[in-house]
Amino acid sequence: MRSRPVPGHRGLAVLAASIVLTTGCATTANPDDPLEGYNRAMFAFNEQVDKVVVKPAAEVYQAVLPRPVRTGVGNVLGNLADPWIGLNNLLQGKVAEAMSDFMRFAFNSTWGLFGLLDIASEAGLAKHDEDLGQTLGRWGVGEGAYVVLPFFGPRTVRDTVAMPADMMGNMPLRMDHVPTRNTVRATQIVHQRSTLLGTERTLDEKAVDRYAFVRDFYLQQRRYKVSDGQVERVYEDFDEQSAVPLGDEVDTAAAAAVERLEFAELDAPALSPTDIR
Repeated sequence: MRSRPVPGHRGLAVLAASIVLTTGCATTANPDDPLEGYNRAMFAFNEQVDKVVVKPAAEVYQAVLPRPVRTGVGNVLGNLADPWIGLNNLLQGKVAEAMSDFMRFAFNSTWGLFGLLDIASEAGLAKHDEDLGQTLGRWGVGEGAYVVLPFFGPRTVRDTVAMPADMMGNMPLRMDHVPTRNTVRATQIVHQRSTLLGTERTLDEKAVDRYAFVRDFYLQQRRYKVSDGQVERVYEDFDEQSAVPLGDEVDTAAAAAVERLEFAELDAPALSPTDIR
C-alpha cells in the first residue's frame, strides 16, 4: 500500500483508472452504498431517460446550432450560476474566491453582454464550482449513504438535503415568468448533455461495471471538491504497465458518466404540472 496526493484533473484521471481496475464485477456490501439494489434499478431508469429523451435532444441541439452559438449559451448559463457559487465560497470562509465570483458575474453581465462573452476568465478571474453540499461538508457535516435519485441522479444524503437550497439559489429558478424559466431550465439540460456526446464509447470500453464506476467516481469527486483537492488516495498495488492509460480521455468519460445522470446539477428537475401553463 502507498499513499500519494491527488492533484487537479490529472489526479482525477488517476483515480478513474484505479476505479476501472477495481470494479471488474458488481460490488457487494459496500459501506458507502447500503441501498445498492435500489440504486442500481434507479441508475438503469435514469440511463433510459437519458437514452430516450435527453440524448436525442442534445444531438439535435448540437446539429442545429454552430459551435460559437453553443459556446455563448454555455457562457450565459455559467454566468447565471456565479452568484450562488460566490455565496457558497463566502459561507466556506473563502472570501477572495467569493469576491472573484461576484466580480465575474458583474463583469460578464455588463461588458460581457449578459454573460454571452466570458471576459472575466480572460481577465484572470477563475471559474469556481461550489454548492451547498460542499459547504456543509466543509463544516464537517457527514456525507451519509450514496443514493441515486430518479431524474436527479447520483447523490449522497448530505447533497440530497442541500439540493432544494441549491435549486432555489440558482437564478433561473427565481424567474417569475414560468415559460421563460422552463425554457432556461430545458436549455441547461440539453446544452450540458451536448457537451458530453461521444463519451459513451470510452466509458463502455473502460468500465466493466458502469454502475460501480459512476458511484465510485462520484463519491471520490465529491470528496475531492469538498476538500478543495487536499485529499489522499490510497492505491492497491497493481501492475502499472497493465493499467488503463491515464489522461483526459478517462477523466472525461468518468465525469460524463456522472454528469449525464446528475440532472439536478444541471438544474434539471422534471417540470411540475403547476409550472406548465
